[in-house]
Amino acid sequence: MTFNSAHLGRIEVDESSTIEFPRGLPGFEDRHRFLLMHHPANEGLVFLQSLETPDLCFLALPARSIRDDYQLAIPDEDLEVLGYPHGHCPEIGKDVIALAVLSLVEGESPTANLLSPVIIQTHTRRAVQAIRTDDRYRCREPLVVEEAVCS
Repeated sequence: MTFNSAHLGRIEVDESSTIEFPRGLPGFEDRHRFLLMHHPANEGLVFLQSLETPDLCFLALPARSIRDDYQLAIPDEDLEVLGYPHGHCPEIGKDVIALAVLSLVEGESPTANLLSPVIIQTHTRRAVQAIRTDDRYRCREPLVVEEAVCS
């Protein structure tokens, strides 16, 4: 299938690579099919492109690239959507991908949403945006840019 993204241009989509959000995303409950894309010019960044709305594309980073000690806390109803039993703790990188959606507002420093990461079950490609019930992380976690030091 060929898809025309408003931001990324013409994309060839293999149906087996699509991500399904059975309940949609908060604020976009009627959008269920997305594609994860990595742009060669922007290494590390992940584009979460809606396959139903050409101009809906979220920019994200792996949660552990922001906080290497990032720990999941997935509510039972989200675990059920992902196909896991209540109380199960999937492992990032093995069982799931955890992405923090970025907020890029003109005139403000970029932030990442670590409070409600996008969780993708790697085997079924089902996904949720899991809203944590604790306050360990924030929805506008500052992105720390380390300056390179030349000697």
